[in-house]
Amino acid sequence: MKHKAVFLDRDGVLNVDNGYLFKIADIQWIAGAKEAVGYLTKLGYKIFVVTNQSGIARGYYDHKDVHLLHDYMNSEFAKVGGKVNKFYYCPHHPTKGTIPEYTCTCNCRKPNPGMLLQAIEEYDVDCAQSFLVGDKETDLAAANAAGVTGYLFTGGNLLTFVQNIIGQG
Repeated sequence: MKHKAVFLDRDGVLNVDNGYLFKIADIQWIAGAKEAVGYLTKLGYKIFVVTNQSGIARGYYDHKDVHLLHDYMNSEFAKVGGKVNKFYYCPHHPTKGTIPEYTCTCNCRKPNPGMLLQAIEEYDVDCAQSFLVGDKETDLAAANAAGVTGYLFTGGNLLTFVQNIIGQG
């Protein structure tokens, strides 16, 4: 059976984008972000975070830091009945890295669709019943390349935004 899914960018959609977030103490939630994940979970959506994390390539933080932050985020979502099924992140940057193995061109860095395509394959996602919420044109380009409808979030309350997409706002 195919699953409906929501793909969420992280920085600028779930949390305030203050640049290279990796410390739990530094997270500032977007209004309605936790509630939006809870709401979507209760409606039966698979939820995936798809996020460029070039801070790894730049040497600002490592994979362990990203996993600790994502585990914390999921524990906060659980408090309102939400669950991110999987966090996908791209550690690469084509030119600005200081860590050689992550300084490269890849298929996972948005606007490329690699993270979405991986989730679609791993979780048998029905693209026609799925959508992405991102705060940049590169997010929408990745969604389009993966065959998923993309919506540009420009601020406000994320719960209200997703309720309007689904038509229950």
